[in-house]
Amino acid sequence: MAKAVTLYTTPGCPDCAAMKAWLASHGIAYREHDLSAPGAADRARAEFGVRVAPITVCDGQVLYGKAEEQLPRLRVLLGVD
Repeated sequence: MAKAVTLYTTPGCPDCAAMKAWLASHGIAYREHDLSAPGAADRARAEFGVRVAPITVCDGQVLYGKAEEQLPRLRVLLGVD
């Protein structure tokens, strides 16, 4: 069964673009939320304790930081080599 992936991004964010490109290159569907929308960053902070993009949520596990920091853990969570 495919794991649910949600990506919180901002326009022009290079790490967000890298995360989206990596997910697309592995054929992994994801839901995207724009943190620049009014109130979105505040909601992310309340829910995840962080408001800086990218934030990746995979089956309840919250990852944040640069793409290069998130990808090793995301690979494990998704079972992708």
